[in-house]
Amino acid sequence: MEISPKTNPPVCKVMDYGKYKFESQKKANQAKKKQKTIAIKEIKLRPNIDVHDYQVKMRSVQKFLSEGDKVKVTLRFRGREMAHQDRGASLLQKVKEEIDQIAKVEMDPKFEGRQMIMVLAPR
Repeated sequence: MEISPKTNPPVCKVMDYGKYKFESQKKANQAKKKQKTIAIKEIKLRPNIDVHDYQVKMRSVQKFLSEGDKVKVTLRFRGREMAHQDRGASLLQKVKEEIDQIAKVEMDPKFEGRQMIMVLAPR
């Protein structure tokens, strides 16, 4: 195996290839163990959500953010609720203001079909 090819003469080392592959695989596994994976948790809301239900959802959002996960807030419209999209926008604005201390908005609220989606990431 070539250790430093740029020197004159190049430095080489005789070694067991199987042992080398095993050790490099072991190093890769150790690096993989120490990695932190960030999951995306989803919270689903409706435009005419009640106060207590909203508070319960916000508690779970805060828990997810404190654990280091991203949160996708989905606001689904059904039937005639599509006529009152301003209610949904104001609800997501309320979520954004309430969670501003512990999270930053990664994706602003945007409409996709019959739902509005916003992504929050921990600060």
